Amino acid sequence: MFAFEAIYAQDGTLLDIQTHGPKSFLALGRGGPEREKSALRTLPKPSGQCLPVFLGAGLGPALTEFATIHTGPFAVVEKEHDLQTLTQSLKSLPPKLRDNLLFLDDPDPRNVLLALTRWQNSHQGLRFQPIVLPFYQRLDAAYYGFLRKELEASAHFDFWSRATAPRFQSSNPRVLLLTSKYFLMGEILRACQKMGLEHELISIGDDSVGREEFVQRVLHAVVTFKPDFCLTLNHMGVDREGVLMDLLTRLKLPLASWFVDNPHLIIHLYTRCISPWTCLFTWDADNVASLKAFGFPHVFYLPLGTDTDRFHPHAGQAPQAWKSRLSFVGNSMLYKVGGRLKSAHFPKAMTLAFQDVARAFIHSEQRSVRDFLARDFPAIHALYEELGDNEDKLAYETAVTWQATRVYRNALVARLLPFHPTIAGDSGWRIEFRNAPVKPRLLPELNYYSELPRFYTCQDISFNCTSQQMKGAVNQRIFDCPAAGGFVLTDWREQIDALFTKQEMVCYREADEIPELVRYYLDHPRERQRFARQARKRVLACHTWVHRLQCLLTQMREVYAV
Repeated sequence: MFAFEAIYAQDGTLLDIQTHGPKSFLALGRGGPEREKSALRTLPKPSGQCLPVFLGAGLGPALTEFATIHTGPFAVVEKEHDLQTLTQSLKSLPPKLRDNLLFLDDPDPRNVLLALTRWQNSHQGLRFQPIVLPFYQRLDAAYYGFLRKELEASAHFDFWSRATAPRFQSSNPRVLLLTSKYFLMGEILRACQKMGLEHELISIGDDSVGREEFVQRVLHAVVTFKPDFCLTLNHMGVDREGVLMDLLTRLKLPLASWFVDNPHLIIHLYTRCISPWTCLFTWDADNVASLKAFGFPHVFYLPLGTDTDRFHPHAGQAPQAWKSRLSFVGNSMLYKVGGRLKSAHFPKAMTLAFQDVARAFIHSEQRSVRDFLARDFPAIHALYEELGDNEDKLAYETAVTWQATRVYRNALVARLLPFHPTIAGDSGWRIEFRNAPVKPRLLPELNYYSELPRFYTCQDISFNCTSQQMKGAVNQRIFDCPAAGGFVLTDWREQIDALFTKQEMVCYREADEIPELVRYYLDHPRERQRFARQARKRVLACHTWVHRLQCLLTQMREVYAV
């Protein structure tokens, strides 16, 4: 450790700094101010073509002269707080120059380098130009010497030309997966492994620090892993400010974002993220036109699928208590709706009309809550448009969708009650059917990965009713249940006809059909088994996650291979 002593002229001008420690030496010595100014000779002309980084603030001569030749952004790294107290070199800078200053004093040089890299990214990737003050190299060679070496290497490293290499040049593209805790990313990972695709995963943080580190990891992966494209689900990892999209555009690195939930409950939060380097994939074909109208140039239909290694007839021994002739697996939506309404603060008129709005949405052909309100509830739509921000609008749209699903689901499941069904779900079902003359047998919620595959294998009929977030699309159950060897009775959706034939899937179109179909297929086990076999054969041939990833790769190659 060093101590510092200021040497002043008779008029109080700072002449030099004497260090006291393992070695004693002067900051300027015989060279005087010119010794410090000589560090500026490395600056290119014009200086605006680089990002100057002072390794040490110095006593002031270098910074004073620097102020006369540079007006753009620059950085100063100095961890010697006591030295800065003596020199006051940064405080004496002109205000305009000080406004462009990034000052770093972290004692860990790696943290400094990370901060400098973030700063570089925010300034179009301009190369670093280290300004090396000799005094600091003697003061702490391990710290300032490390930074000098790294910055000089960066100055000679053409990052952007290496990072923007042509994509999709080989038969097996390399995939950079932007991961989160979202449950389907594991299935995508296994599909990559089955297909022999080179892949790398980057986890997404929830806070701002995590996001900055996430962007840095993307940059590192682009250079070291050389991906052909990024893949995420539901826009996870894409920040609303557009930082990641700006970076990917500059890198000319395509992003595939696969929406496996309603994109209209998500996408209008990302108005700054529309880019020709983004392909949107949606599980609902009805969303393709509206997403293109939103401004995204590349939008494709890609339905859900299943993992046949997880969902198969021999998934494991199921507990005896799970066995049932008729069952439904799903959330009552009671607490989800209540929680959303409780946390939001909608105008009184919107809250009073909420039940009517949700019930009407069930029977509307409109896919978007916003468009539905504009046409059928103009007064509520006006209040909706006056909500404070997109978050409030999203909260109302979600609440309407969830409540519509709750009412729709409750009415259809009620048709099962005479058959004494088993319901695996939340405790809200106990409240929903508390006054029913015949009550269902209730099981706790099942874990999708460890329990649901086994549950499907021991049901005679698995009942399905689709969420109101998709009016024409199909959900996960019509793939998972047949893959497990089960028979599923589902509500008909327009898009189901392109996925299964009438010999593979039994559908009801009206609630009144449910009791008759349930009774018939409970009494005809051979027909149930025939449908289950045919549906499983179709799933294995057409509807696995490998099939879906193959389709996605084909579309990405067609758009970005040239």
